Amino acid sequence: MKRRGLVLLALSLPIGFVGACGGSGRTPTPVVVGGSPDVGKREIAEHGCGSCHDIPGVKGADGLVGPPLTKFGRRSYIAGELNNTPDNLIRWLRDPQGVEPGTDMPDVGLSAVEARNIAAYLEGLG
Repeated sequence: MKRRGLVLLALSLPIGFVGACGGSGRTPTPVVVGGSPDVGKREIAEHGCGSCHDIPGVKGADGLVGPPLTKFGRRSYIAGELNNTPDNLIRWLRDPQGVEPGTDMPDVGLSAVEARNIAAYLEGLG
């Protein structure tokens, strides 16, 4: 009886381990401390981000110049240059030319607060 119990335990361990590792393959969505996704959504519309990007949840944001921002919070990189972290996204939003000189992404003059709010919205797209 003892041996049978050990065999069953051994067989169940790999299944439990895979489940514990988050076998869904989903990357946790970063949290932007101090940012408001609701305000960020409004600021995305006000700054015209949707004229270049397709942005889920933002009315009229169906641009085709820049990449679509669907599932942005699950992406590994920003502009192929920076790890996708809230601080790096805020840096990118405020100074895209400083991160990637010559990029088509314009500097739209975002304040630190606006960039934080927009980052909160985009990182929530997972």
